[in-house]
Amino acid sequence: MKHTLKSFFSSLLFFSIAITTAQETTTKGEIPKAPKANTAAPAVSIQKPLSTAIINDTVKKATVVPPKTDRYGVRVGLDLYKITRGLYDRDYKGLELVGDYRLTKKYFLAAELGNENKTTDDDRVNFTTKGSYLKVGFDYNGYENWLDMENIISIGLRYGFSTFNQQLNSYRIYNANPYFQETPTIASGRKFEGLSASWIEVVAGIKAKVFDNVFMGFSLRLNRLVTNKEPDNFSNLYIPGFNRTYDGNFGVGFNYTVTYFVPIFKKKVAPKVVIKK
Repeated sequence: MKHTLKSFFSSLLFFSIAITTAQETTTKGEIPKAPKANTAAPAVSIQKPLSTAIINDTVKKATVVPPKTDRYGVRVGLDLYKITRGLYDRDYKGLELVGDYRLTKKYFLAAELGNENKTTDDDRVNFTTKGSYLKVGFDYNGYENWLDMENIISIGLRYGFSTFNQQLNSYRIYNANPYFQETPTIASGRKFEGLSASWIEVVAGIKAKVFDNVFMGFSLRLNRLVTNKEPDNFSNLYIPGFNRTYDGNFGVGFNYTVTYFVPIFKKKVAPKVVIKK
């Protein structure tokens, strides 16, 4: 019995040592293999799709601007507003010629030449203004045309100069207390000749190509007098090219034009690639 127990405990100790040794051997053999399987798989699955996504994204954001040809030349035309106004306003006759020349891709030399004959009938005075004017300056086109479009959305400056005559047709003396009697209208016919004025003009306008070489456009203008030669005892309430004076030095204007473009030469614009961020 004693030997049997001794043999049993010896066998139990032997199997315990053998199992422990086998577990340690198995653990030591599996540790080196696990990192290889885990590190190799992510390297292949992450890097390739990432590089492909970057290339595809770059291709989608890159836009190729096709080549085009810019035309340079002279544009001449008329102010339709002044012509049509003379049809319904018997106190007005006017004509304005407009033109511009393309200097660069964005800048245009611009000019207006005109003549006006206008009778102004106010509550206290009736007078007639006759004269001519010239405006010169530039326009900047802020619109980016696509392909062969030639539309213009511009802002510019002008320096205007006018020579004119005034004729006082009639007037009424101001009566501070007209309750009992209205002041009569006094005929005059007095003329004031050799008058002149100059001004600075801010211009904002649009020109759109409606047919081949034909453009329609309009512009708004804000004027500020620089010089104003006035006669004695009479103010220049209307100046050709400047229009009606407000607050003494300011005026506003408007024109509606049709112009024809005469091309002189062309410039080719090379294609380029634009990458959108």
